[in-house]
Amino acid sequence: MSLDAQSIEKAASDLLEAERTRRQIGLLSLRHPGLTMDDAYAIQTAAMEAKLAQGRRILGWKIGLTSRAMQDALQIDTPDSGVLFDDMAFADGATVPEGRFIQPRIEAEIAFVLKSDLAAEGVTRDAVLAATDHVAPALEILDTRILRADPETGQPRRVTDTIADNAANAGVVLGQQRHDPRAVDLRWTGAIVKRDGVVEETGLGAGVLDDPVAGIVWLANRMGAYGQRMKAGQVILSGSFIRPVECPPGSRIAADFGAFGAVSVAFA
Repeated sequence: MSLDAQSIEKAASDLLEAERTRRQIGLLSLRHPGLTMDDAYAIQTAAMEAKLAQGRRILGWKIGLTSRAMQDALQIDTPDSGVLFDDMAFADGATVPEGRFIQPRIEAEIAFVLKSDLAAEGVTRDAVLAATDHVAPALEILDTRILRADPETGQPRRVTDTIADNAANAGVVLGQQRHDPRAVDLRWTGAIVKRDGVVEETGLGAGVLDDPVAGIVWLANRMGAYGQRMKAGQVILSGSFIRPVECPPGSRIAADFGAFGAVSVAFA
């Protein structure tokens, strides 16, 4: 890592304050030009530990930047990941209160709910399936506590900014349907996503590393490198197979996964 402990704690504190006040901070990649992915995950972990100390609980984990298009846009060749906390869960059909988020967007995903822990390394596809209790349709709510672009230079947010900012995670909505992951071809499981009754995005599970299960394998092995692991009962968002959909106030989002189910959320 290139950052010292004081810089890591300062960045984490600034991100937590931005989340609390709904006021974005500047790009950490400009504040620290040599910011590495390891630095960014260290900032994310520091913020996570602060939230846990405040009484928050880990609900699960999310995988981001799994699609080729999003990776090309950020000039990277690897996904990223973040933490889901208990206060991020919204019921299917819920309305998100006005002012809860800064610039919310949504993505359609397949959620895995675990029935047993996953090993910290050497995880395989078969191991993920054996550890999964069920899969379900889901929406991830994205938000950013960091500006999307620097107003002076125009530099866009970099992957290190996104990682430090908990992979832009803000909420999760699980659909009510439950499926055995072995009984469904998740590569061909997709969704039609509408905002206010108009189709905005469509996609298939294959958009996630060619197989949503592959995302869970990647995450398990990445977490092992940082001394973390996925545990029984946790919800794992395997990665979006659509582009993010903007959700200004008054938006109503409905994702139709066909026989796999449906899930919706609205924004006051």
